[in-house]
Amino acid sequence: MIDPAAVKTGIDLFDALVLGLVEGLTEFLPISSTGHLLVARSLLGLQASPLNNVFLIGIQMGAITAILALYWRRLLAAAGTVLRPTAGAPNLLLQIAIAAAPAALLGLKCGNWIDANLFTPRVVAATMIGGGFLLVGLEWWEKRRTTAPLELEQMRYRTALWIGLFQCLALVPGTSRSAAMIGGALVLGLSRTAAAEFSFLVGLPILFGASGYRLLTLKEQLSPEFVGPLLVGTLVAFLSALVVVRPFVRFLRHHTFMPFAWYRLVGGVMLAVLCWEQVIE
Repeated sequence: MIDPAAVKTGIDLFDALVLGLVEGLTEFLPISSTGHLLVARSLLGLQASPLNNVFLIGIQMGAITAILALYWRRLLAAAGTVLRPTAGAPNLLLQIAIAAAPAALLGLKCGNWIDANLFTPRVVAATMIGGGFLLVGLEWWEKRRTTAPLELEQMRYRTALWIGLFQCLALVPGTSRSAAMIGGALVLGLSRTAAAEFSFLVGLPILFGASGYRLLTLKEQLSPEFVGPLLVGTLVAFLSALVVVRPFVRFLRHHTFMPFAWYRLVGGVMLAVLCWEQVIE
């Protein structure tokens, strides 16, 4: 059981470095960055509070900025064709906007309730295990696919909307935004790499929007003692995400999601045991 006297109310620079590293390494993998951050926060002895929850959300801006750094040419090319679209070819920016809309609207409606009721290691343990079984099911589905997988250039706007609806599952901590989107995209016919890259790109409006909105709503509580660690965590998340994204895409060209499924199952069971023993609360 965690000693209440050891619980910290504020986040220092070491905490920020650890949390930023965890965020950057896990945000784009189908293993739940939020789940890992909640566990890391508990192990660091940090108090669960609205402001600390905002820190976990705020450092996502660092990770998602890495996607801008890696994909800016592709996004710029899509921006140049918004007003003069190619006949029959979907525009990437419109695909992103359509897929982002459902989770953005639901997040605005339910975000505060989710923060207050679902940001717990127990919820994460359950969703980690459930997500692991879903990834196993997806691999079973993939082996029985009879049609050629689609790339982003072939994806219809209606498909983008359905993928966005799958993303809403990730509002529950521990589900993993990447896992929900990639899983939905695979079921709807996309290739592994297209599904992964689309999940990265849809994160741009979702993570920037969620982080910016939460920081604005609590701006009066953002003291200098909070802003310094937030900047450190955001920078570390950016740098570590840069290291992860390209290797992950290369991995998917030749491998399945089974390593991530097993990781979720084993990690979820271990976390459930720790919660049961009250080592993590």
